Amino acid sequence: MKKQIYNYSISELKGLLVKNGFKAYNADQLYKWVYENNVKDPESMTNISKDLKNFIQECFSFDTLELVTQQMSNTGTDKFLFKLHDGIVIESVLMEHDYGLSLCVTSQAGCSMGCSFCASGLVNKQRDLTTAELVLQIITVQEIKNIKITHIVVMGTGEPFDNYDNVMNFIKVVNYKHGLQIGSRHITVSTCGIVPKIYEFAKEDIKANLAISLHAPNNILRSKLMKINKVYPINEVIEASKDYFDLTKRRITFEYILLRGVNDDIEHANELSDLIRGINCYVNLIPYNPVNEFVYEKTDEKRADKFYQQLIKRGINVTLRKEMGSDIDAACGQLRLKNLK
Repeated sequence: MKKQIYNYSISELKGLLVKNGFKAYNADQLYKWVYENNVKDPESMTNISKDLKNFIQECFSFDTLELVTQQMSNTGTDKFLFKLHDGIVIESVLMEHDYGLSLCVTSQAGCSMGCSFCASGLVNKQRDLTTAELVLQIITVQEIKNIKITHIVVMGTGEPFDNYDNVMNFIKVVNYKHGLQIGSRHITVSTCGIVPKIYEFAKEDIKANLAISLHAPNNILRSKLMKINKVYPINEVIEASKDYFDLTKRRITFEYILLRGVNDDIEHANELSDLIRGINCYVNLIPYNPVNEFVYEKTDEKRADKFYQQLIKRGINVTLRKEMGSDIDAACGQLRLKNLK
């Protein structure tokens, strides 16, 4: 059975080719054709031998994702619904920023984390995505839009650290000099707080950024919002964050979705600033995209700004993300959920 070419990191591909009698440098040649030139037909790869062309033809597939639907927002956000080979559908979100084009990549079909505000968790995890299915989200969006994606955030449906090996392999593919050539500083992986994997990620030879979803400043509130907090309490997440910085010297992002009347009081801002004080980090305040199945509402602009200003007043590096995609099914898993109904 043929295997997806996009599943292989450069080291894996070199090992496979050498094992079958080819040269290690042939892997770089193949990477250049596949990723730099977007060539899917081995016969068009002019600088490789006939034997290697035959091997590629016999062993590898170059399947792509099927576009089911695309939604375009007037805020510069596009949402794509893709069908995988087994009929499962997933989402990717393209966001236009002043610093470039960022793709929010999905890592799992469904999610088992069960956060009480997130549409992704309304459908349990069906399976992990393969490395190829992660890589192809980027390739397919680039082909559809005729663009070059400059930044990646693994923040779509699913928990990336629950699909750890494939996500790490994905980063290696897209970061490689003959791969998709996206710099490690332009790659961010987000976790809801799987503490052992935070420690493991800190030891990886991968210089990607880490974002941790907090969404609350204390255990009582966070446990109500996020089931994972009952397994890995907020104090353990904070300790892992400190260890991560000590080992990597890379600043951490703490994600904080503002929910009206739930976690957006000034007292919450004060508690949050006390919790993370002394950590080299910044807080990304995120406007909530309402989901029909939940009772949560978006914090209004005035209240969000007060929260933002209070964190600044208390010496916290913070950004208040502009609202993106509220005129489409922007929340994680929302478009996919609609398709499943």
